This record gives sequence, structure tokens and C-alpha cells, in this order.
Amino acid sequence: MASQDWFDKDFYKVLGVSKDVSQADLKKTYRKLARKYHPDSNPGDAKAEAKFKEISEANAVLSDPEQRKEYDQMRAMGSGMPRFAAGGQNGGFEDVFGGMFGGGGNQRTSYQASGFEDIFGSMFGNGGFGQASGGFRGAGGPTKGRDITASTTLDFMTAIKGDTARLQASGGKPISVRIPAGVADGQKIRLKGKGEPSPDGGAPGDLTLTVTVRKHPVFEREGQNLRVDVPVTFAEATLGATIEVPTLGGEPVKLKIAPGTPSGRVLRVKGRGVTTAKGTGDLLAEIVIAVPSHLTVDAKEYLEKFEKAMPVENPRADLIAKAKA
Repeated sequence: MASQDWFDKDFYKVLGVSKDVSQADLKKTYRKLARKYHPDSNPGDAKAEAKFKEISEANAVLSDPEQRKEYDQMRAMGSGMPRFAAGGQNGGFEDVFGGMFGGGGNQRTSYQASGFEDIFGSMFGNGGFGQASGGFRGAGGPTKGRDITASTTLDFMTAIKGDTARLQASGGKPISVRIPAGVADGQKIRLKGKGEPSPDGGAPGDLTLTVTVRKHPVFEREGQNLRVDVPVTFAEATLGATIEVPTLGGEPVKLKIAPGTPSGRVLRVKGRGVTTAKGTGDLLAEIVIAVPSHLTVDAKEYLEKFEKAMPVENPRADLIAKAKA
């Protein structure tokens, strides 16, 4: 960078920070602006590209403590100092920089291009243009690749057990991603390094994957638990019984029904739910009394006898009383 630029450009103003800004706050501000004006985020926008180069140039100087010190000293000299133009006579050049390089007086020195770069390379930190990002790469290093989003639909079993899914990114190559066990419907998974590659050798971006889980014909998920409706006969619920209850992806388990079990009661089977990093849930079996749709003549007669033998009571009496209260 020509030192004339240091006189003419207010790098603090370019970045929108005060002259006493800390290095940490400077870094945060630069990263925010770099993301906003990066060419990848503004394809075809010449103004954004120019702004990106401008903020990168400013950050390259201010983020380096030695360069920042030199810059502050030079700006403090004020606009009244002798100026020089590239390729001009060396009078102004020597007046300004004689003391800095140990020379002075009216000594005339001729610099070849390589010598000029050697002097200013050591003085200003060996920065350079022409990086792959299309602008001046500052002390912040290469830029991270752009983050991308994708979505996928999984079977219920795949979401519970986990699997490797093959995704086709828009305009990119297919990628394989590992779906963790226990992923829920609507959950977002952040996969580091699966986004777009960096334009200048930095780390790749991340992929945020939104998961949709298909419904299961038998089981429903409630957090880490699985719920299933288990039909039982009137006789089983009344007299008690041992029944089989299905499990997800495994053999049925036997469950004991106590005599007088009402419809809606939930029985718990430990450790047969969803396994995640937080642990393993349970299987919740909700009892549903199955009412027969057809009765034989004998069955109807026995049921009528049963009804007459039962004490007279209204099972809805308590419900009606509460509704009136």
C-alpha cells in the first residue's frame, strides 16, 4: 500500500470504529462487515466488492499492532506534511521518510521496484493483494465458506435408530451425512464443514439440515418416550389378564393387566422408548377397551344377565356433578 493512502484514508471511519477501539472489538466489527459485503454473499454487486476490499484493507493495517502504531503516527503528522506522488521527484519523499529510514538531508536515492517493496513490505507487514478472495486479505485470515441449508424426510424407524443419508445440495455434489439416533420431527441438525468450500482456502461452511419424520402406523413419540394404544377386551379389563404389547423394531413384551383396569390407564414398559444422548425413554401402553361390534345370541343373553346382576349405578353421575359445580 502506498503511504500516500495512509494520509488520505481514514481506516477507523471505514470500519465505523473509534480510534481507541480494542483489538477484540475491531476483530468482531471486521468479521461482521466482511460477512455482509463478501462477494459470495453479493454476486455481481460491484459496490459490495469494492466495499469488501476497502474494509479488508483497513483491517489489514489496524489489526496489526505495529502497522496500527505506524499508521496512527503518520496520521497524527497532519495534512500539512509534504506529499509525494508515485514516480515523481524524491524531494518530498526524503523529507517525509528520511528520519524513519535513517537518512536525511538532500541525499538522493533511486529505488527499483523490488527495493521499494522490500522497504514497504517490512514497514507495513508484507500484506498483499491478489488473493483468491478477490481483495486484500487482512490479518483475520481466509474467509469461511458459506453456510447452506437443506431438508430431508426420514422414516420413523430411521429417525429413532439413526442412519447415513445421501443428500443432493442445490448446484453441488451429493454428500453423505450421519443422522444421529433419536432425531425428532422438525429438528435442525448443524453439520460442521458440510457447507460450501471457502473461496480462499479457509474452512468450509456448515450445513443446517431440517428433518421431517414420517408418522408410524402404531407408535407416537413423546420426547424420549414412545406411546402405543393397546386394545383389550371387556373381560380382560374386568377380570385381569396377561397380554402382549408390541415394541418398536423388536419382539412383543408381555404386560399384566390388573382386574378392573379402566380404559385410558397407561402402563409403562421401562427402557423400550427412544435412545438419545440424554438417555433412553420408556414405552407407554395406553389401555383401550375394545367393544365388540357383533354379538351372538348367547353372548347377548349372558350380557343382559350380567347387566341385571350388577348394582345400580350411574358411571356418569360424578362427571355431571362436577360440570354443574
